[in-house]
Amino acid sequence: MELGAAMICADLGIVPELEPRPDHAAYIQTWAAILGSDTRAIFQAAAHAQRAVAYLHSLQPSATSEEEAE
Repeated sequence: MELGAAMICADLGIVPELEPRPDHAAYIQTWAAILGSDTRAIFQAAAHAQRAVAYLHSLQPSATSEEEAE
């Protein structure tokens, strides 16, 4: 989920908050445990995130050539 959110933010030029949230440490600790037991987990998560991002992009209407020129 977070990987997909990061990809969408990068696509849209959204800058994340720089203030750490209190739950970040627990979130990272959970992922560290998963990654420690399954070295492929990050690649699988990234692949799922990329598919989700591609799906969201596919839902957007296509821009016409006039709109792209503006």
